[in-house]
Amino acid sequence: MLGLDTRALRVIWTALVVAATLGLIYVLRHLLVLLAFSVFLAYLVFPLVSIVQRVFHVRHRAVAIGLVYLAVFGVLFGGSAALVPMLTDEATALAQRLPEMSKRVQSGEIIGELLRRYGWEASTIASIERAVRAHAQDLAGQAQAVVTAGLKWLASAWMVVLVPIFAFFILKDGERLAAAVEGVIDSRAGRGLWREIVSDVDQVLGNYVRALIVLCVVTFVVWSVLFYVAGVPYALLLAAIGGALEFVPVVGPVTSGVIVVAVSLFAGFTHPWLLVGFLVLWRGVQDYVTSPLIMGKGVELHPAVVIFCVLAGGEIGGVPGMFLAVPVFAAVKIIGQRLGLRKAESSRPTLVVAAPDTKAPRSTRPD
Repeated sequence: MLGLDTRALRVIWTALVVAATLGLIYVLRHLLVLLAFSVFLAYLVFPLVSIVQRVFHVRHRAVAIGLVYLAVFGVLFGGSAALVPMLTDEATALAQRLPEMSKRVQSGEIIGELLRRYGWEASTIASIERAVRAHAQDLAGQAQAVVTAGLKWLASAWMVVLVPIFAFFILKDGERLAAAVEGVIDSRAGRGLWREIVSDVDQVLGNYVRALIVLCVVTFVVWSVLFYVAGVPYALLLAAIGGALEFVPVVGPVTSGVIVVAVSLFAGFTHPWLLVGFLVLWRGVQDYVTSPLIMGKGVELHPAVVIFCVLAGGEIGGVPGMFLAVPVFAAVKIIGQRLGLRKAESSRPTLVVAAPDTKAPRSTRPD
């Protein structure tokens, strides 16, 4: 037909299906992000649901999920009642000082004060102030665009209410759905491969989500205590920003570090370089000590791959895309490894050994 053989038509059809699938994923990216966060919440809550079912002998999974939801949201609301007023006070105080800080930054005055404090020459300070005044409008415009984009994303964050609802159904019927998919697969080898992939992805995503939560909590607690003891302005607010941005690999910690140093500098903190040293040291502890201990094996990705995934996820889905890029790539890597291993096993030649002849040898001696 049209000079094309069956193999060429099959390749064209496969390419069209892949292109259509990618287009559908892009169109439904916001819904898929919502579903991904629901899956992560389900992974986070599942150990608690298992404990409730085992300890309290709850037979129905839905009842155990409801009890865990009540306990988790009760703890969150209780903690919020204690922390939100303090965070609100610090955020209000910082917001009141922002116009003054912005004006002093645009004029170059605050930069000059900082440099004079560390003994810079007057001529150098004057040239830096002129450069700051020349580019202040551009920097202010970029900062305003970033803030506007963040507020726009927060305005659509009402969909977060749907996350625990979807997570409820994933926890309740996830195993049944996996069994239904397994039942559709005909061959025994295919069902075994499906079980292996589901088990590996389940372990990796579970470890990843629980590790992120622990890293966020540890960052918030350590930063808030150390910043308060060191006298860093807006200690609780900056610690909360650092803990929240731990969710975004690479970009989040860098952004939180820049925010902490900038706010402490402009608010008059006397030891900003000690703060920089602490942030660098803390990043090393989190990346090479805390994270490997908590996360375990399964998400071993090269740092360059992680950075590429985060940037690509940001281009596709913004901040949620940055958060989802690393676990999605880790899951795809596991699936590829399993498929490659199964293909290698199926193509490996097998050695067939002939069974020995158990019949008695015929006698050649004459009777």
